[in-house]
Amino acid sequence: MKVTLSSLDTCESSFTPLVVLELAQDVKEETKEWLKNRIVSKKEDGGAQLLFRPLLNKYEKETLENQNLYLVGASKITLLLGAEAIGLVKECNDNTMRAFTYGTRHNFKDFDDDNNDFLTMAECQFIIKHELENLRAREEKMIPGYPQAKLYPGKSLLRRLLTSGIVIQVFPLHDNEALKKLEDSWYTRFTLKYQPLVILEVWKRGCARMTYRWGTLVMKRQFEEPRPGFHGVLGINPVTGREEPLYPSYKRQLRIYLVSLPFVCLCLYFSLYVMMIYFDMEAWALSLHESSGSEWTSILLYVPSIIYAIVIEIMNRLYRYAAEFLTSWENHRLESAYQNHLILKVLVFNFLNCFASLFYIAFVLRDMKLLRQSLATLLITSQILNQIMESLLPYWLQKKHHVQVKRKVQALKADIDATLYEQVVLEKEMGTYLGTFDDYLELFLQFGYVSLFSCVYPLAAAFAVLNNFTEVNSDALKMCRVLKRPFSEPSANIGVWQLAFETMSVISVVTNCALIGMSPQVNALFPESKLDLILIVVAVEHALLALKFILAFAIPDKPRHIQMKLAKLEFESLEALKRQPSENIIEEKAPFTKEAKRENQMKLMAQNLKEDSREGNEEEA
Repeated sequence: MKVTLSSLDTCESSFTPLVVLELAQDVKEETKEWLKNRIVSKKEDGGAQLLFRPLLNKYEKETLENQNLYLVGASKITLLLGAEAIGLVKECNDNTMRAFTYGTRHNFKDFDDDNNDFLTMAECQFIIKHELENLRAREEKMIPGYPQAKLYPGKSLLRRLLTSGIVIQVFPLHDNEALKKLEDSWYTRFTLKYQPLVILEVWKRGCARMTYRWGTLVMKRQFEEPRPGFHGVLGINPVTGREEPLYPSYKRQLRIYLVSLPFVCLCLYFSLYVMMIYFDMEAWALSLHESSGSEWTSILLYVPSIIYAIVIEIMNRLYRYAAEFLTSWENHRLESAYQNHLILKVLVFNFLNCFASLFYIAFVLRDMKLLRQSLATLLITSQILNQIMESLLPYWLQKKHHVQVKRKVQALKADIDATLYEQVVLEKEMGTYLGTFDDYLELFLQFGYVSLFSCVYPLAAAFAVLNNFTEVNSDALKMCRVLKRPFSEPSANIGVWQLAFETMSVISVVTNCALIGMSPQVNALFPESKLDLILIVVAVEHALLALKFILAFAIPDKPRHIQMKLAKLEFESLEALKRQPSENIIEEKAPFTKEAKRENQMKLMAQNLKEDSREGNEEEA
């Protein structure tokens, strides 16, 4: 789908749809009309100034399903002004990255009044999402047609509609032309490309280069609104001055320490209890093999580890649901706080659940053969289960649904845009990409399996590489053909996960040094005094940790050329702030308000574009 950014997209039937909004089947007509008016109204009237139309017309609604699907788009003026409002960073003609402003639009690379490719489709969809989320309640006390759905001045209408069940989902459409190009480079051809093999210090530098090129490293951070599930007594926010729910922090702390913490400890105890059952099964299988010595019993030795690996995956998923419920019940105000508490709960449990048995075998039983067997079984089984549950099963279900949609589309009338209808209905039923949480968690656990006991079982790294060859391509296939297209979420780094990986690397240094010190070959070098061996192992471990922290300090997180560009941008921003007071004085003397200036700016741009199109028509004539 080619994105058309024509500023003349004022007719509901002509604009290019970018986002789909699905309403519940029983939504009242007055609610639909009110929502449509708020979406298409001008900014000064409290609207989003977007383009909006139903997927099906009135006649088609009587004969087809999916009556409550609506298409949302935007004119070129709205998109450009929206890019300025969100602080979208684009590349300038001097190869620097700067926040886009409409007044300096011609200073940006590839910008032209007739160019429709200046903003990518993902950027356009992100702008539309921002405009929809910024629709605020004004004088309305409730959602029309739903007196129980109360509205508070300044609160997001879209969030309220989602929590009330009036809006089912909002999702961006895939770009089918781009997907065809990605097929060749992402998952139909196996290609080796440069990868961040050292995902700690070198990854930081690579991350800085990519986020600078994408414009997210210097993007302004938006003020964080309360998350949709946050509740409390209605009051005044001292920062924004707006009316919103307030909840005492001491109540949240009581919930965390008196309920959540004991529950997590109970889950950890249950995980250890299951681990001891696993060791009883291992002992039973070993005794059976020693008594019979047959080939069948040698295969049976791997059964306890396979069962335990499956149980670990089930426990991880069940605990994830419990952790999400508890974290939501703690009633965190901000989404970032919610995510940090959820990540902490999940990481602690997953670390103990996945690695406790390996630590017990290594440092209590000291059975290196059993450690290698358990590590290989847990790693391979978890990888196979993840491939089946995350890629193969969703892909099969999606192909099955695609066949059903094809049959319905073939029965449509010729005057209906069957291609668009098929795409919207097909993507509506696709799974939703829930974010990068599960992807980071999977990498974190794999990193632990590979690094914690690498000196005992180096082959784990080979299994991880083989899995990642298929994982990269299956994830690409899943993102392109199985899941809905997610809205872009600009970010400068991987956040708290960087700390999680660094913590795992520190633990890995300690465990590998300890395992090397416990090996028979090293013990043979110190037959008389074990104290000398312990001191040497501790000294080597401290030296390696010191080297790690020295390298972390010595290697800059950002390359030199990016540091220089950021410093230059900061200097220019400070210079602009110094000139601000004089500009404000001139502004006060001007007879225009900010709203009038914005309206005048839009009219001027529309007039220029109309003149350009008129000149083009005259030249063609």
